[in-house]
Amino acid sequence: MVRLTTNKSLYKGVINNQDTFSDRLSLFLFHFAFILKEFKSKENEKNLQDLYDFNFRQLELSIREIGYGDQSINKKMKDYINVFHGIISEIHFWDDMKFDKKLECLSTFLQNFQNNEYLVDYFDNFSADLKKNNLNSYLKSVNNR
Repeated sequence: MVRLTTNKSLYKGVINNQDTFSDRLSLFLFHFAFILKEFKSKENEKNLQDLYDFNFRQLELSIREIGYGDQSINKKMKDYINVFHGIISEIHFWDDMKFDKKLECLSTFLQNFQNNEYLVDYFDNFSADLKKNNLNSYLKSVNNR
């Protein structure tokens, strides 16, 4: 997911051509939400929970490395988890949404981006690619740690 999120073409709509930690995190959370949406099943439940725990543990470590104090970290983590669950709620019916609704969804969470039409196409394609694969094809690098 980090590799997907660091794709420079995703950031071409960033205002002032300057992406932030928050921008990168938001795109990461979108990728993660699509993965959870697509692979949610009883057979994947443990792997998805482990992935969820791993991702948010790594996020907390990243926030600590930036230099936030313990109280700030707790607040930031709560905010990020709320944003993530908001993203999950918004993309739940992604496949049935019209283009304008998808654009509105992305714009809600990617406020430092403009002209998000290319991101709608990107996440449509990403969602379609997820449907062609299985969860293990995305977990190989995580399982090897």
